[in-house]
Amino acid sequence: VKLSFCLITLNEEQNLPRCLRSCADLADEIVVLDSGSTDGTERIAREFGARFERQDWLGYVAQKNKVLSLAKHDWVFSLDADEELSPELREEVRKLKHTAALSDDFAGFSMPRCVLYEGRWIRHGDWYPDRLVRLFRRRAGQFAGGKVHERLELRGLIESQKGDLYHHSFKDAADHRARCEKYARLWAETQHEAGKTAGTIAPYTHAAFRWLRGYVLKRGFLDGPQGWRIAAFCAREVFMKYRLLREMNRGTEGSGVRDQ
Repeated sequence: VKLSFCLITLNEEQNLPRCLRSCADLADEIVVLDSGSTDGTERIAREFGARFERQDWLGYVAQKNKVLSLAKHDWVFSLDADEELSPELREEVRKLKHTAALSDDFAGFSMPRCVLYEGRWIRHGDWYPDRLVRLFRRRAGQFAGGKVHERLELRGLIESQKGDLYHHSFKDAADHRARCEKYARLWAETQHEAGKTAGTIAPYTHAAFRWLRGYVLKRGFLDGPQGWRIAAFCAREVFMKYRLLREMNRGTEGSGVRDQ
């Protein structure tokens, strides 16, 4: 099985070496689609033998579909620059590559994603196992969704892999807070444009449930102080989502939250 690793990038010189080291020896090709980096992203990509292409930002969904369209091989691994394959996942992919052929019934493989947060691997709460399909037959799927949190729509059978996809997500609390605000606004804009509305108490009820689900029901408390902070940030983001949606419903923009 020949495999194309596909990435979209923008100023990822800090993350890209770690990411590409984890997959370069498994790749029959690496395709990097960049939206205007001004750092060393291109140099690093080419050092790992990647094909480096440029495309002005189209949005998460269109950008990811664009890089898939550039792949030469039918089987692709969609990878973010701040991710890397764990040793266990690498071995699973290596075995898959040595398979002579895969049944046409199989469309893809899901894998758990594990986040490194404040120096600790998070293995409970809303963030784990966060199982995603990242390895799939290109002609069987495409990305869809709104302005943020794109999803892969896949036609066919999906098999599970055990190895983690490691995610080096947030630099610090300020980075986490800024992304929460950015994603909340993008989500609210998507919902508002789709004609969705939010009631008066929606920000409070949805935020409370998100905290309860992540910290208690999914045992986020087992991740120690980091588990508490993750649950709090997740609840805050949900609160902002519904508050912003309500303000957009009323035709106001007085939240103070701005795109990052």
